[in-house]
This record gives sequence, C-alpha cells and structure tokens, in this order.
Amino acid sequence: MNDGNAKSGVVNVKIRKLFSIIGPFLGLGMIILLFSVLEPEKFPTFFNFLTVANQTVIVALAAMGMTYIIISGGIDLSVGSLIALTTVVTALLVDHGVNPFIAAVGGVLASTLCGVVSGWLIGYMKIIPFIATLGMMGIARGVSKWMAGQQKVDAPMTWLWELMSRSPSLKWMIVSPGVWIMIVSAVIVTVMLKYSLFGRYTFAIGSNESTARLCGIHVERMKFFIYSFGGFMTGIAGVMQFSRLTVGDPTVAVGRELDVIAAVVIGGGSLSGGEGSILGTLIGAFIMAFLRNGCNMTGIPNYVQEIIIGIIIIGAVAIDKLRHNKAT
Repeated sequence: MNDGNAKSGVVNVKIRKLFSIIGPFLGLGMIILLFSVLEPEKFPTFFNFLTVANQTVIVALAAMGMTYIIISGGIDLSVGSLIALTTVVTALLVDHGVNPFIAAVGGVLASTLCGVVSGWLIGYMKIIPFIATLGMMGIARGVSKWMAGQQKVDAPMTWLWELMSRSPSLKWMIVSPGVWIMIVSAVIVTVMLKYSLFGRYTFAIGSNESTARLCGIHVERMKFFIYSFGGFMTGIAGVMQFSRLTVGDPTVAVGRELDVIAAVVIGGGSLSGGEGSILGTLIGAFIMAFLRNGCNMTGIPNYVQEIIIGIIIIGAVAIDKLRHNKAT
C-alpha cells in the first residue's frame, strides 16, 4: 500500500514538473492563436513577429538576471530605475565624446554597481530584498534625474542606435542586433544556471537556505553575487533601451520591474524560490509582448491591458501556490 502511494506521489510530481515546463508554451500558443483569429491580416505576419521579438529584448534581458534572483528566493524592485540610470550614463558619456562601446560599458557598470550595493545590503547587512531594492529604486531614479538635470540627455548618432533597429543594416542578420544579443545571452545564462556552481548554489539557496548553509555554501556571498549579476543584466537591458530611445531618459521604464517579474513568474519561476528557468522566462517575456502587441492591434485600451496582465500574474502565482501546497 505504501509502495503504491509512493509511486502515485512520484507520478504526480512528474506531472506537475511536466505541466510547469509546457504550461508557458501552451499559454504562448493560445495567445498567438487568439490574436491570429481576431486580426488574421496583420497579426500572424513575419514582420509583426520580428517586431514582437524586438519589443521583447529589454524585458527579456532584465528578466534573465531576475530569474536568478527569484530562484534564490529574492526580488528586485529597482529594475526600472536601473534601466533609466543606464540610459542616462550612456548618453552622457557619448555626448562627451567617449567611444560608444566604452560608453555602453560605463552604463552597464553603473547598473552593476547598484546591484552590488543591493547585494551587499541583502547578503551581508541582512536587509530583506523588498526593502533594500525598494530603496535602491528611489536612489537610482533620483541619481539619474540629478545627472540628467531632470531632462532628457541628447546624444550624437553612433552605432549604438543600430542595436534595436527593426531593419538592421546587415540584411543577413534578419532581426536587430539586440535580438541576437538576447539569444546569445540566453544561451550563456542558461548554461551558467544549469551547469555552473553559481547556478546550482542559486537553486540550493532558494530551495532551502538553512540546508544550503549547512552544506557549506556561503549564502551571504552568493546573494551578493546574485544581485550584482542582476544589476549587470539590467544594465545590458538599459543599453538596449538607450538604443531604442536614442536619448538618455531619467523618467523611462517606470513600472518596468513589474513586467520583468511577471515574465519570470509566468515562465514558471516561483516566488517561493528554488524554481525557474531561462527558457521559461523568455517564453514569459514573449507572452507579455504578444499580448500587448495583439491588444494594440485590436484596439484594446492600455488600461485594459494592464488589468489583463495583472490577472495573469495573480493567476500564475496562485497556480504556483496550489502546486506547492499539493506537493507538501
């Protein structure tokens, strides 16, 4: 009898894992099918799919770093502000004649530094992630406004503008360089998450921090590096945002952290920690992008879109909660 219950439990666990993997794909397929029926002439076109891929880049890149943070059992509310700070720093450096590549590196470093501070506060000072990153959200936004003089920062045209161009100058690329950066980053970050000690320790901390500590994992140091890495990936997203805007804007990306968190959660990441994948996060980001794109095509107002996305986020979290309750 016990053997039967044990086998039944194993089967249920496998079914839940399978559903968590294919669930985001099914959701993406349903959204594409729905809007393909509602807008058969405009939505299911190659050009529109390229447009959606371009629109996904910024959220997807930031969500890759957020995936690590959420898997570790944390959260980062400063993403939108870090993106704004990156655009301002990059624009200011370009405007002062700095080489565009160095300017982009400077923008990424500014965001990474904020991640370093958040990681230090959370890992070593034991401040809960919600409070630490909420404070960093205000600090980074305020610093970006101060640096920009509370206005947009114009920058001369450079090759950075091409990163998010819908029509790349090199036609063989098909999609913008930003999309390729997103794809390459996803591959690298996936390998890190699955096969490196950094990724394994991240899962271990999110699954059970006390057990991870007993196993010899330096939890404080790991959290420091996890949030630093999140700041780094957000910085790359910020450079893509600068490329799209072609200016440094201290007011941009307000609320973008919600889209980033939603992409991870919709893609199967658990706010309880210990679960998540880069592929799932990418699918979650594409779900968000296709949903907004389809709603715009069908004339659905922006406030309705926000309501729909809010319902999806709550639904994803509720399903995750039910899954965990059944597992226990």
